[in-house]
Amino acid sequence: MPPTSEPPATSREWHLVSRPVGAPEPKDFDMVEVPVERPGKGQILVRNAYVSVDPYMRGRMSSAKSYVAPYELGRPMQGGAVGEVVASEAEGIEPGDHVLHFFGWREYATFDAEHATKVDPEAAPLSTYLGVLGMTGLTAYAGLLRVASFKEGDSVFVSGAAGAVGSQVGQIAKLKGASRVIGSAGSDEKVRLLTEEYGFDAAFNYKNGPVHEQLKEAAPDGVDVYFDNVGGDHLEAAIARLNRNGRIAVCGMISVYNNTEPAPGPRNLARLIQTRGRIEGFLVGDHYDLQPDFRREVGAWVRSGELKYRETVVEGIENNLDAFLGVLRGDNTGKMVVKL
Repeated sequence: MPPTSEPPATSREWHLVSRPVGAPEPKDFDMVEVPVERPGKGQILVRNAYVSVDPYMRGRMSSAKSYVAPYELGRPMQGGAVGEVVASEAEGIEPGDHVLHFFGWREYATFDAEHATKVDPEAAPLSTYLGVLGMTGLTAYAGLLRVASFKEGDSVFVSGAAGAVGSQVGQIAKLKGASRVIGSAGSDEKVRLLTEEYGFDAAFNYKNGPVHEQLKEAAPDGVDVYFDNVGGDHLEAAIARLNRNGRIAVCGMISVYNNTEPAPGPRNLARLIQTRGRIEGFLVGDHYDLQPDFRREVGAWVRSGELKYRETVVEGIENNLDAFLGVLRGDNTGKMVVKL
């Protein structure tokens, strides 16, 4: 988009037009052109610079009751975004400020300023506020340290470990003194990234053989913590390798998001009795009180280079849908963002 403070008359945005059955298809979506609204009292107008696409968005496309309201048909979809304020009728926010908000999937957004958080583009690249220093980063931090009660010396297994959350979980575990960190990913290239760049002790391609066999080889002494982004056979394998008093934090189950029938559960849940194991699901929204500690600690690691991150950047609002579908396929390495 042109670097101008004067917004155009119209903007493009994505709408959900039908609820997907199984895997989402392009026919379920439509990109439309709409007038750009000038802000009213207490509102701001933002030109989005980056928007986020994330696996959880698949759940919002269903009408099923969940922890967050489903996307409305024929209305603009939502998601994390960061951009520049081009007009403001709100105290404390001026044109030229940069803000983080939740009105993505569109080029321009007009909304109440109370839903915006100022960010500093000089302190970190804008895109990082959607990933390593944003919601996905806090998800990794809170899920590992609070939900899974990680402690120094733990052995940690992370599924979907080359993604935005998983890659950060493994690195935080190493920085906090894990005895061993194992990751699974969907390609040999991602496996090399985990061991050669992110410092994982072991990693495997889950497409190369049964997960339970590969995990047994990678974790001969079992695991104390399993951070679940995948579900399915990964969860069953982790339960089988769980040590006494082991903890499982369930962040996501991307392997079942497009299922049209309920997926069979792990067949070995009884092992949690033997191991005194604990399994707990969580939502990052319940842990925003950790934000100051997260920003301080992870921000320092990013600045020092101790914590590395990757982004998969797709250009153009017209490619927003392709980027989202790519996340569901596992096309991304690290955080998937769309640059407008």
